[in-house]
Amino acid sequence: MDIVERNISATQDLSFYGKRLGSRLLLGTAQYPSPAILGLAVEQSKCEVVTVSLRREAARGGAGQRFFDLIQSWNVNVLPNTAGCRTPKEAITTAQMARALFGTTWIKLEVIANDDTLQPDLFGLVEAAGELSRQGFDVFPYTTEDLGAAERLLAAGCEVLMPWGAPIGTGRGLANPYGLLTMRNYFPDIPLVVDAGIGAPSHAAQCMEMGYDAVMINTAVAKAGDPVLMAQAFATTIEAGRQAYVSGLM
Repeated sequence: MDIVERNISATQDLSFYGKRLGSRLLLGTAQYPSPAILGLAVEQSKCEVVTVSLRREAARGGAGQRFFDLIQSWNVNVLPNTAGCRTPKEAITTAQMARALFGTTWIKLEVIANDDTLQPDLFGLVEAAGELSRQGFDVFPYTTEDLGAAERLLAAGCEVLMPWGAPIGTGRGLANPYGLLTMRNYFPDIPLVVDAGIGAPSHAAQCMEMGYDAVMINTAVAKAGDPVLMAQAFATTIEAGRQAYVSGLM
């Protein structure tokens, strides 16, 4: 790849299921101090995709509905998720509700194996992904770096994979960088998004320097002392990591 090709590659938009995006940061919407701070964080991060947990917010009744209305007032793409679902049936039902509420076929699919680590249930994940794909959903599966599971998810109809960096909310960074790098090299043409476990902008930069296409952040921004400034920091660092990857590390 020559210098001109690299420069073009660095500035090319990301694409999910035919939707082109200018930002490589996906931002979660849970645990912020207030809806106002969340809104500022979304604005200052310049992200174009936000995730929202249908089950968590629906449980809040009227407050949850106001939150859904707020999100839809932003100029962003909504990626509903099935957080908290323990079985394929639960996840499929939640996805159907999300499609009706938000009018989108996008769904971040989570089928959780246990409450301690919130590790994906890979068997249930593949089952649910296949059924949702047959129902016309564009599935973004929250998975691990397991290559066998990844191949089955792609065969089930997924066009994007979201492997974890570490267990959700831990902020540990990349627990298995070798496995993530292997996954990137094994699927060079599949959009890959590191999701979960990112605790600092430097962790996100590491993902991007490996060649990952985007990073999903929630807790590290929401729980920061200044979530708005932290959102800016992640946006800047993700872009720098992408430029470093395209430039060609020594």
